[in-house]
Amino acid sequence: MPTLNLFTNVPVDAVVASDILRDATKAIAKIIGKPESYVMILLNGSVPIAFAGTEAPAAYGELISIGGLGQSVNGKLSSTVAEILQTKLSIDGSRFYIKFYDVERSFFGFNGSTF
Repeated sequence: MPTLNLFTNVPVDAVVASDILRDATKAIAKIIGKPESYVMILLNGSVPIAFAGTEAPAAYGELISIGGLGQSVNGKLSSTVAEILQTKLSIDGSRFYIKFYDVERSFFGFNGSTF
């Protein structure tokens, strides 16, 4: 159930969005050690964002997971997502924040219940 919610001020066309969704899904599943079938990625393009006083390409992400997160894993996730954003949207890693949330099972719902 790892879920990555990405916001960027860069317009994202359907082909690039599909590439980002695929690449991020594979990377997150591998790094966290959960099946791809559990991973959800949301990509929100053309969101008004100012970072460091400019509207140059930037992004913000939130990654939520039931377990699997920690200092070394979070570092790998941050660098991997930043690399995907750099490659696909030309967003420099210095213009990207990501927040990690390790939540309890009872705080995440699925299929009409909680995990």
